[in-house]
Amino acid sequence: MIIPIPDVVSPGRLAAAGHPVLALPCGLELRPWTRDDAPVLADACHDPDVQHWNRPGHLTLDAARDRIARWEERRQAEQAVIWAVAEPHGGPPVGLIGLADVDLRGGSAEFLYWLLPVGRGRGAMVDAVVRVSSWALEDVGLHRLRITHSVANAASCAVATRAGFAPEGTLRSALLHADGWHDEHLHARIQGDPPPAERSGASRQVN
Repeated sequence: MIIPIPDVVSPGRLAAAGHPVLALPCGLELRPWTRDDAPVLADACHDPDVQHWNRPGHLTLDAARDRIARWEERRQAEQAVIWAVAEPHGGPPVGLIGLADVDLRGGSAEFLYWLLPVGRGRGAMVDAVVRVSSWALEDVGLHRLRITHSVANAASCAVATRAGFAPEGTLRSALLHADGWHDEHLHARIQGDPPPAERSGASRQVN
């Protein structure tokens, strides 16, 4: 007799969790992208670091609006959850963070993130990864979260390490960038791993 393995996260739970606004210790907040944010998203594609490490392509304003709309469709379909890293109280985005490749049955997801120059240097992305990890592991019930990045991307490696994601190895020739194939570092955090030390101004859910 084959005993079926239950889903780690029941279908519908991620959608039911909504799309919360989350405050960060650095003073920024995570919120859903809106149609009005499309100019920032389109402009972000011209930042050399964002373009090199994340490969977003070059978006027109209409294409940026379409992408934001698709992110909401994917959230409702429980495939991804994407936040703007933004100035509080409706301020403009300075970056992006999200969970993609969501597998509720297997209980896993992969981070994606970037910051514009105006958002860098405040520890914002470490704060954001820690906060989204807490939400995903504790509120949604995922078991494993992963971060992959080019071995040449030292800033992303530092974010993963400081956010409590243990290094697990190197994926050889795993992702094609404009300058060729890059090896990728793999980091992960799983249920039961000790959380990283919180910075002052503990994060909280706004809504």
